[in-house]
Amino acid sequence: MPVTPHLIRIASRESRLAMVQSEWTSAKLQGLYPGARIEIIGMTTKGDQILDKPLAQIGGKGLFIKELETALEDGRADIAVHSMKDVPMTLPPGFSIVIVGEREDPRDALVSNRFESIEALPQGAIVGTSSLRRESQLRHKRPDLKIEALRGNVNTRLAKLDAGQYDAIILATAGLNRLGFGARIRVSLSPTDNVPAIAQGALGIEYLSERADVAQWLAPFAHTNTTAIVNAERAFGRALTASCDVPLGAHATIVGAVFSIDGFVAMPDGSRMIRRKMTGAVTDAESVGTALAEALIEEGAGDILTSLSRHGTNAG
Repeated sequence: MPVTPHLIRIASRESRLAMVQSEWTSAKLQGLYPGARIEIIGMTTKGDQILDKPLAQIGGKGLFIKELETALEDGRADIAVHSMKDVPMTLPPGFSIVIVGEREDPRDALVSNRFESIEALPQGAIVGTSSLRRESQLRHKRPDLKIEALRGNVNTRLAKLDAGQYDAIILATAGLNRLGFGARIRVSLSPTDNVPAIAQGALGIEYLSERADVAQWLAPFAHTNTTAIVNAERAFGRALTASCDVPLGAHATIVGAVFSIDGFVAMPDGSRMIRRKMTGAVTDAESVGTALAEALIEEGAGDILTSLSRHGTNAG
């Protein structure tokens, strides 16, 4: 007999976007378990506190979830809600994740008060982004642009744009939509031109693997196609030893029974980019993601990765 929860405690970052995602999860859980009391425990992570350095210099994207995992281990929370693009490619031992809900729009978005597209940006325009993936693709397409680091929550980034510090900034479409800022989007960048981050737009709920009761609570949330897509993109990242200091991205889709994944690896300055697309059966999605990474390595991505490792490239 499945165990009906009486209390569900959700660990969440205190950023507005993280809280919106946790509130969405809470509402879904309440609908499934109307008799349960659901609490959201807000936490400020190191990734939220240190805003003056690229993520790679302070420990990578894992800094956004470490404190939440500690809360799970300590018994202060039952689950933690994450944007899957912030979750390291390999989970620590003892933790599991369920991919929940259909993936939001995975594309990056151009936000600007004056220019309607990347093509419309004048030579030397200042573009803000915290992502080396975005920077490498921008530099590959528009080497004349000036790319400057941009950290902070979505409201902070928009405020910096409005203050005139940047001509344009690049953010995730999903985050803007979830926060009600969809009207600020000038254009969402086609995945054909700008490959999104691995698992961008997808949400996951993490829990301790030993908590079989929690696994039962979350089972109704699992979204089959989104799970296949996210697992394949993360397999691609793992095979390329993806971390915050590797400019790479992947975008997978499912049409009927056909699975496709497009991925790239690049030099930070965009001078060299290796990209390829691969298709297969939906049932083999994860292995197709791994195979795509292996194909890119054979085509020269391995040389890029070796070069980045040797020079200690940083990113955000």
